Amino acid sequence: MLASTLRRTAAAVAAALTLAAPLQAEQLNLTLAGASPGGLWTLLGAGLEAALSADSPGSSVTYQTSGGGFANALIVSEGRAEMGLIHDAELKIALAGGAPFRGPVKNLRTIGYLYDWAPMQFIASNSWAEKNGVRSLADIAANKVGTKITINRAGNITGQVAAAMLEAAGAGAEQLEGWGGAIITAGSKEQADMLTNGRVDVYANGVFVRHSSIRKVEEALDMRLLNVPDDVLDTVGKEFSIAKFTIPAGTYENQPEPVTTLALGAVLTVSDEMSEEAAYTLTKAMIENIDKIQSVHPAMKALSHQLMVRETAAPHHPGAIRAYKEAGLL
Repeated sequence: MLASTLRRTAAAVAAALTLAAPLQAEQLNLTLAGASPGGLWTLLGAGLEAALSADSPGSSVTYQTSGGGFANALIVSEGRAEMGLIHDAELKIALAGGAPFRGPVKNLRTIGYLYDWAPMQFIASNSWAEKNGVRSLADIAANKVGTKITINRAGNITGQVAAAMLEAAGAGAEQLEGWGGAIITAGSKEQADMLTNGRVDVYANGVFVRHSSIRKVEEALDMRLLNVPDDVLDTVGKEFSIAKFTIPAGTYENQPEPVTTLALGAVLTVSDEMSEEAAYTLTKAMIENIDKIQSVHPAMKALSHQLMVRETAAPHHPGAIRAYKEAGLL
């Protein structure tokens, strides 16, 4: 009788201890489709793994190189990676089925925004700008200046946005060629060199403020950041679902006034096939360990919960919604 009572008591105590113990978060081993190795997106992969591991020991994030956001939309949609980083503008194009997609990619879901501060910057030498009366993209069209402009390669979203901004300003490829200029595509590393060695008149790219490529230009020549007309901001911002961004006055030489442009951002996406519990565990870890992501690069210090939860072109995953609501962010 006594032995039976002791067994029941021990069982009750064990059950109570089990209920009192904190629930262990689901262990996740995820693959993240990023871009080329060594860049910010690689570091974000490390930050996501650190955040996830802090909540769920033993979890891992494996970084997978790819052609970038457009490629990642299909990689995630087709289940070749559980997560993917996609620029906000690319995400809108994917959902709409615009080029390079053959049709709408409908099964992408948002976990969270990671940044929205990679502004489109149009940079010229100050001497060229003064000689041609160019302080804004609008001046290129108004003065019919035969401008050689380098934008990123075809298939890179920054190149698409730059081309759209020039078109909206009345200085698209056809107009520029008619005035004796041209749009020249090149990789990010080549663009700054093309401006400093005089092969082009204007450099256009979507990179962080005072990015190393721009510092390289600033060290080589007297440069000027060109203004962007309001109608261009409104037209292209709506087309690509990207926000305005103001570069403070004095950020660069010959910039006495703030310059407002458009900025690209990066969104962490998954497919609707990810379980609610997995998406919840991932999002909760990001919320609770945001410092792990902020610490991967100085540019990420501005990441906030308010940005993370911001609406994108793709709906939030139900598991992410659950985590955000639990944290009081939705």
